[in-house]
Amino acid sequence: MKSIDQTLKERLKAGKNILGTWCLLPSEAVVNVIAKAGLDFVLIDQEHGAISPECALRMVMAAEADGAQAVIRVSANNESEIAKALDIAASGVIVPHIETEEDCKNALAFIKYPPLGVRGFSPYVRAGGYAPAKGYTLKENNRSLSGIIIEGLQSISDIDCIIDDPRLDLVYIGVYDLSVALGVPGQVSSPKVIKILKECVKKIRAKKKAAGALFHSEQELKLFKSIGVQFLCYRVDADVLYGAFKTVLDNFRR
Repeated sequence: MKSIDQTLKERLKAGKNILGTWCLLPSEAVVNVIAKAGLDFVLIDQEHGAISPECALRMVMAAEADGAQAVIRVSANNESEIAKALDIAASGVIVPHIETEEDCKNALAFIKYPPLGVRGFSPYVRAGGYAPAKGYTLKENNRSLSGIIIEGLQSISDIDCIIDDPRLDLVYIGVYDLSVALGVPGQVSSPKVIKILKECVKKIRAKKKAAGALFHSEQELKLFKSIGVQFLCYRVDADVLYGAFKTVLDNFRR
């Protein structure tokens, strides 16, 4: 197993850019290939994919086996789901559909152990080393990456107060849902979407949080890096796999 020198949280706090991808396929083998390729992280999608808690555990371990880290996007702002994702030792969680300041505070409370939050405690899980250990809850609060997704017009308009919480590390802008809200569904490179993205990233970085977003090309990568996006997600595993074979097939049939 390759060693992991710094957590994702530490790397983002140090101002580094990190590169990963969304994982929609319920496969630890796919995750291990991605990790072997050298990406920094995988973002395991339990909202839109068919990934069970048991499969997520195997995917987290497969990432770590070759030096990558795993973040889980839970399906909802739910205390039990968030606890399970962290208990299997994911490097962090991202909570979707955050629309208000209260939504954000609830999510962060579920992520953190007391006194910072209300996360339920069991030392007999993978994150706890399967046995009681002194100082575990403090270490876990410091280790785990706390993320939210901003993806609607209400959350965009209220972003300043939503992200003004010291427990928050990462604010991910959901460009697909944002494109729907702006009346250009699927057009994530639309000037309307890019304008809002730039404005949001500026506010996020001003609050000393990391900003995250999905990109599809080298051109978008350069743009996102230039405006301050640090948590950089390149497409989705299923999309990359489909695109590679579809290109070969199209060329073959010409």
